Amino acid sequence: MDNTTRYERLLDRYREGGLPRRTFLGLIGASAAAYGVMGGPFSGFARAQDVKQVRFDGWGGVVSEAFREHAFNPYTEKTGITVVDGTFGGADEYLARIKAGQPGEFNLAHLSGVFDYARYHHQGLSSVLNEENIPNLANVIPALQDVFRKITDGTLSAVPYNYGTTGLAYNRKHISDEEIAEKGANILIDQAYKGKIGGWSDWKTRIWYAALQTGQDPNKIEDMEAVWDAIRTSRDTVLKFWASGAELMSLLAEEEIYVTEGWSGRIRALQDQGHDIGYFDPPGGLGWQECIFVLKGSPMGACEELVNFMLEPEVAIAVAEGQFYPPALDPNKVDLGKIVPSLPAFDPAGTLASLNFFEPEYWNSHEAEWAKQYGRVEAGY
Repeated sequence: MDNTTRYERLLDRYREGGLPRRTFLGLIGASAAAYGVMGGPFSGFARAQDVKQVRFDGWGGVVSEAFREHAFNPYTEKTGITVVDGTFGGADEYLARIKAGQPGEFNLAHLSGVFDYARYHHQGLSSVLNEENIPNLANVIPALQDVFRKITDGTLSAVPYNYGTTGLAYNRKHISDEEIAEKGANILIDQAYKGKIGGWSDWKTRIWYAALQTGQDPNKIEDMEAVWDAIRTSRDTVLKFWASGAELMSLLAEEEIYVTEGWSGRIRALQDQGHDIGYFDPPGGLGWQECIFVLKGSPMGACEELVNFMLEPEVAIAVAEGQFYPPALDPNKVDLGKIVPSLPAFDPAGTLASLNFFEPEYWNSHEAEWAKQYGRVEAGY
């Protein structure tokens, strides 16, 4: 039996439920060397063998754990290329590291939003992916690709990978579903919960929710003074602004806070752990997509091999189930199984038309002014 036939039969058994995911990944890993020599789905691996390692930076916690278990370890088994993974709390922090580092030191990053894609491109950090080396891109939701192509003149510097929302997470012991639906974003500045409120220490998210709290369109703010006043109220009401998904989960799990914005996948993880945490996307709530961005100066062949492997449906679905965020795969082209459709923010139509996103040009044009002013307000001014 040749390796291509072996791979296809393994896929069939996995899809029919005859193989557990771990067994499937292990078996295709055992055939990796032969694929590199003989061709088939992994024929490109041979091209990348002169590269010993690539670096991947992401958000840590359950997200990084899912990448490591379902993507990086199997990829290393197939190629012999080590994936060195680091973590960051936000794109601003990571961007500062890149600027302070050496060319080629950082390779791939799990960036959030079209805003960051545009910003990194304008900073001269983008690459141009050879899409012929990423055939699994054909299964990715077209709308997620198109917004990136508009920024980089039709090319891609990243592949869309997953999406989610930043909605309201709340402890049902103290806040009912009815109350959260009635108050929406304003519950985050409700004096009744002073000292039991949390929030993400990201200036964009703070401004977005302050716009909602003042009845404005976050992508077309007309009264910034009202926004800054709402942020000051939030500053004086909140217990803590969290800086990572792990900290968000800890604050809610330990009941240090009763309500906060939260990332949909992290809240699903808490729910699956048995915590009575509710999740609600308020009107105008924030949607986002994440991508695997390949930085300028990276070993492109190896990076393209990795992102193509990560987009392999079985791998992408396994990662999605592990990190609790829907994959960027088009549900009209790929059977996503039973778990993915149950995840928060999942769009069965594959258009994401119901979600609200940062308008990249609008937010980039205000970044310098708003980020500076947010720092002043956060400091007490």
